[in-house]
Amino acid sequence: MSRKKTQAYTEEFRREAVRRADQPGCTAASVARELGIHPGQIYNWRRQFTRLSDKQFNAVDGVDYSKAESEAMRKLKREMETLRKENEFLKKVSAYFAKSQE
Repeated sequence: MSRKKTQAYTEEFRREAVRRADQPGCTAASVARELGIHPGQIYNWRRQFTRLSDKQFNAVDGVDYSKAESEAMRKLKREMETLRKENEFLKKVSAYFAKSQE
């Protein structure tokens, strides 16, 4: 049993195919025929664009994996770790001063 090899299309190609299919006087079927793909593929890409807007191929199950989002997440994690350490230190200092006032 052989498996059909699938073609990986770039995001730019997908965006262009959907844009062309959305032009007046064009149909998804005619654009698909020109590009040599199945018309259902254009409908799928259009649905992804509509549902996920600009993040369409950078998001999976509502999680944004774009470079900018990942960098922001790393920055927030670093900041959170710094604040956690400062909080632990302040707890120890306040306990020390509370004992010394007794």
